[in-house]
Formats: sequence, structure tokens, C-alpha cells
Amino acid sequence: MLKLKKNSMMNILNESLFNLPTPSFISYKWNFGFILGMILMMQLITGLFLTMHYNPSINGAFNSLIDISRNVNEGWIYRLFHSNGASLFFIFIYIHLGRGMYYMSFSLKVTWNLGVMIILPKNKYSYIIYVLPWGQMSFWGATVITNLLSVVPYLGKFLVEWIWGGFSVNNPTLNRFYTFHFLLPFIIMLVVMLHLIFLHNSGSQNPLGINSNLDKLNFHPYFTLKDTFSFLLVILIFIFFVVQFPLKLSDPENFIYANPLITPEHIQPEWYLLFAYSILRSIPNKLGGVIALLMSVIIYCILTIMKNKINSNMFILFNKMIYFNFIFIIMILTWLGACPVESPYIMIGQIFTFFYFLYFVLIKLINMMWFKILY
Repeated sequence: MLKLKKNSMMNILNESLFNLPTPSFISYKWNFGFILGMILMMQLITGLFLTMHYNPSINGAFNSLIDISRNVNEGWIYRLFHSNGASLFFIFIYIHLGRGMYYMSFSLKVTWNLGVMIILPKNKYSYIIYVLPWGQMSFWGATVITNLLSVVPYLGKFLVEWIWGGFSVNNPTLNRFYTFHFLLPFIIMLVVMLHLIFLHNSGSQNPLGINSNLDKLNFHPYFTLKDTFSFLLVILIFIFFVVQFPLKLSDPENFIYANPLITPEHIQPEWYLLFAYSILRSIPNKLGGVIALLMSVIIYCILTIMKNKINSNMFILFNKMIYFNFIFIIMILTWLGACPVESPYIMIGQIFTFFYFLYFVLIKLINMMWFKILY
């Protein structure tokens, strides 16, 4: 009986992965999904080891991280891999998303929307991660982010106090954030599995953006070797970075124990959320800012409603120009998110927020124009 089950599992694995028909001319730009999967596994493993020693209380959280780094055998490795691994994960999420936009992978509608569903909770999940060390930026970041729920009509005050577990950010808040932090990765993994199932059902996009059903190869060994080589290269660079610059991406304020009586001069999230934070604060109305924050990610779903005849920006010069302008806009918004909330940064943030959302209008109009010409 066990032998039959083992054989059936091997058959499923062979059919779903090893023998998966894959376009023969996809490039290394299609390796980022595999790299993301490996990084997610690394985060889960290091996170499980860290949770064995972490103390989710306002009196013990800060000191427990010091204890992990100094006294737990190899604890510093797990902590640095886990904290820097979040940045690595977001780097490849953004590259993966950018590649999909450039080659118009949103033509695979369900697969694309599931990918956006991974990014949206991951962004909110990252705010939770920031709270767990219970430093200055943890406390004040939690205060700012949880207060965004107050914009919900009628239920806002109740939701904020429910998340806090009282009338301010305190011990119950940290406990709840720790619980969310532990559970959400498994939910994200479920969405990732659905993302892969639909991707394998529809097949991968390719650089030319054409129907490649007549020119496909088995996924193994050609693409498994390419994916493995890419991941090994990335992990070697990552290890070098962790060893040489272990705290480069950490906020200095978070090395100070949380003090509710002293507000940092400038409250900001991690670097990978700065563009969204810049959009949030560029809207003078609180409700409008929260809506803009959510729309900064959800808006990627509207790309799936486009009717595509040419499925790659590489054939349309104007599309390429506005695409790289869009990348530049995100970089400027990221820089602005780290700047203080004062003139002229407020006005510049509003201008670039407008340009950020304008991109999606332009790409829709250009797509409609090309669709009419080609039909």
C-alpha cells in the first residue's frame, strides 16, 4: 500500500514538474520564481529556529533578540539570515513583478492575480515583522500603522483597540503581532501553491510573447539546472552581504529599547515599503491616504483586463520608455519615503504619486490603441 502511494506521488511529481512542458527559449529572467520559493523556505526554517528562543512580551522581546545573537549557539546566523532574508525576498518579488510587467505576463490572468495576492499580504505582514524586536521604530511604527484602521467607518475605533488589546500599543499588541507573524507565512505558502498550480496549468509566458506550444522542452533537466545555478549564485552573494554588512539594512532607532515617551524624529518602515509609505503620506486626507496605499498594490490587478495582441513590451518602443520611467518613479518614491515630512518633499511626493498611478492609465490607453490597429 505504501509502495503504491509512493509511486503515485512520484508520478504526480514527474507530471507536474519534471515533465512540465516549458518554452525552450525562456531566459534567466524566468528563474526568479524558483529563487523566491527557495528564499521563502529559508525564511520559514530560520524563523522556526528563532521562535524557539523569542520571548513575545514587551519586557522580554528586546533582550531575547540580544540573547539569541550572543548566547544561542549559531543564533546570530539565524537572526541575520532571517532579518536580511526579508529584504532579499522583496528584492526578488519586485524583480519578478517587474519582469512580468515588461513581458506582459498579466495575460495569464488568474496566475497574475494570485501573484498580486501574495504581494498584498506580504506588504502588510512586513509591518508586523518590524514590531517584533520591540525597539523605538517597532513601537512607533506599530502605533502609526495600526491607527490607519481608524479610517474604517463606524468600526475604526473598535478595530484599533481590538488590535492593540487595550487603549495603546502594549503587551497584547506584541503577542497578537507575533501570532500573525507565525501564521501568515503558511497562508502565503498556500497562495504560492495555487499560483504554481495555475501557472503549470496555463504554461509560462516567454520573452517573445508569442504562442510557444510548438517549441517546448521538459522542465527537467534543462530548467532545473538553470534555476539551481541561479539560486546558488544568489545565496553566495547573500552570504557575503550578511557577513560583511550584517546590519546595513537595519534602522539604528530599532537598537534602542521602545520608549512611549520619546518619539523618533522620523518614523519610517523598512526600505522595501518606503514607496508605499511615501504614497500614503502624500495624500493630505487620512482616508484617501489609506485607499491610495492599498491601491498602490491592488492596481496591478487591472492590468489583467487588457486585451493583448502583442504580449511583450520589447516590441513597442513607447511602452518600454514609460516602463523604465515607472521604475524611476518607484525609486524616487522610495527615496522620498525616507525623507522627513516637510517641504519640498511633500510636494514632490504628491507629484510622483500622481505619476505612479498615471502609468496604469497610459499603459491601458496604449494597449487599446494597439489592439485597434492590429485588429
